[in-house]
Parts: sequence; C-alpha cells; structure tokens
Amino acid sequence: MPGDGIGKEVTTWGKKVLEKVTANSGVHFSFDEALIGHTAIEATGNPLPDETLEKLKASDAVLFGAVGHPKYDNDPSLKVRPEQGLLKMRKELGLYANLRPIKLFDELIHASSIKPEILKGSDILFFRELTGDVYFGEPRERRDNGNVALDTMIYSKFEVRRIAKRAFEAARTRRKKVTSVDKANVLESSRLWREVVQEMAKDYPDVEVEHMFIDTAAMKLIKDPRSFDVVLTGNLFGDILTDEASQIAGSMGMLASASLGDITGLYEPIHGSAYDIAGKGVANPLASILSVALMLDISFNLKAESERVIKAVEATLKEGFRTRDIADSTTPADKIIGTDAMGEKIVEKI
Repeated sequence: MPGDGIGKEVTTWGKKVLEKVTANSGVHFSFDEALIGHTAIEATGNPLPDETLEKLKASDAVLFGAVGHPKYDNDPSLKVRPEQGLLKMRKELGLYANLRPIKLFDELIHASSIKPEILKGSDILFFRELTGDVYFGEPRERRDNGNVALDTMIYSKFEVRRIAKRAFEAARTRRKKVTSVDKANVLESSRLWREVVQEMAKDYPDVEVEHMFIDTAAMKLIKDPRSFDVVLTGNLFGDILTDEASQIAGSMGMLASASLGDITGLYEPIHGSAYDIAGKGVANPLASILSVALMLDISFNLKAESERVIKAVEATLKEGFRTRDIADSTTPADKIIGTDAMGEKIVEKI
C-alpha cells in the first residue's frame, strides 16, 4: 500500500528486497496493492475505500508507505483528510501496538546532530499504544460557533494492559528494563496508565520499571539515550518521542516500524509522505527496507532472512554509500546516491 508522496518510491524497494531475500528459501509471497490517503481521496473521495479495507483484512501482512499532502496541511477546514484513512485503518485492523526500534548504525554516528560520545551504543525499542488516547477519544468537536475546540484524552485499563504486556515481554528478551512515560502529575488518564503499569510490574519481577514524565523523557532522550531500553507510552506522547528519537538514528529515513494487533501486522517507515522531495529520486528507502526486515521477523518468523536484510544495509553503509539525508560533510560526492541506487545496493548484497 504505497500511499502518498515518496511512499511509492520507497515501498517499491521494500517489495524488491522481500522478493530477493526469499528467492531461494522456498517461501513465496503473493502481492496485492491498494489505495489509501490523498491518492485514495483523489480516486474515490474516500481516504480508506472499502475495497482497500477488504484487501487489508485478507492479508497476512501489509507494507505501507505514507499518507499526507500539503493541501490539507494548509487548509484545516477540509473535512476529508488523508490521515483519517490511517486512523481508521489502525482501528479497523486492531493495530494497537506500534513498535519502533531506534538502533544506531555505527556508520551513521556522525549523521546525527547529537555528539557521538552520547549516541554510541544507543538501542531503544518503543512501544506506542496506537488505537486510544486523544486521537480517538470522544467527544471531539468545535463549539461556540467554532471558537472553541475539544479533544478527549481517554484510556481504559484494558488498553493499557495489552500494550504494557507486549513491552514487558519484549524487555525480558533485551536488557530487562521498561521506562513508562506519562504525565501522571497532571492528567487523570496518565494516573490510570501508571496505576495499571505498576500493577503489571508485579508479574515481571525480573524487569526493572521506571516511571517518567513526558517532559523529562523528551529531555533525557537527547541527554542520555543509552539509559533507555524499552519505552512504553501512549499514542500522543509516543508520536512525539519517536520522531524526536529519529535524531538518534541520524534521520527519519532510517526508522522502521511495526503496527501490530492480534491478526494482521502493518509495517511502515515513519518518515511521512515528504512531498517536498517526492518524484526527485532522492528519498531514503532504508526505513522501508528495514520495515521489511521487521515483517520477516515478526509476521513470518523468518528470522534468518530478516537478519540478512539488516546485514545488507550494514554492509552498504560500511562501504560509505549514503542518501543525502544521512550524508555529512565527510561523505564523498560519488558516495551520495539516490533512492534507486541505494535500493539496488541492498538487493545486490542480499
């Protein structure tokens, strides 16, 4: 599901990598394609057509590009918007758990604006709750002739419990630490969040748990990223923190994600539609390719194939090749390459 902007450019390479890495493994994938976002609005008037939803529900996994278009950003009065398709898709597929690994490739340590000595060794796994919070809470409306706007931040114990369980289970396979991020000093919904996480921590005595306010977490993420292992947080705070964390990896173009429920998994880069570079052949396909690595691992349990994709990315970076978003002042001009050239390098190395 390419979506909008650079979505088609990067998912093209995600698909080619998926085909290449399984070519000799006895695994065969059947592919379908569907519309979402601005592209779907232009074609059907609906950001998530019924046909798309049917295809998604019939799939084992979904490779997604991005949604969004500048016309909607510049006109808040438009009632039908690309992001509505994204939110509805998450709700309809029950994609309540968003996993975002923030792992720094050593070769990109100078691509970040953060000092190398602070960055080195950073390895964080975010668990962002994806179908609750202020993005879905009711009521959401305008009042007083449009002069007052209202959104509702709401969570149930059930919603917190199911995402927290995934975070605790993941921490057991890593460094056994969960940082739960909230705003419990101000928000009632955050007090419920903290209460549930504290209750669940009793079932995981081998996992260290710390609670951190969102403002402190945002500061510490830049000051001491190595202090985090698994980060557990709500929809709004997770949206903000994971974009901030892109600076740890050097660029949003490096960040993959998985959105999981109990059936279909959806895999996407976090960088958005980036219309300012769409069609120019300069978008970084690595986040989409790394999303395919997540797909192979999580949805299909093809861990060896997943690792081969990651190693191909590492090998390409070691050779010095960069798209412009991850290049720095020391990158030779002949090593700065475009979307297709970068995709081809990865495919060659698998």
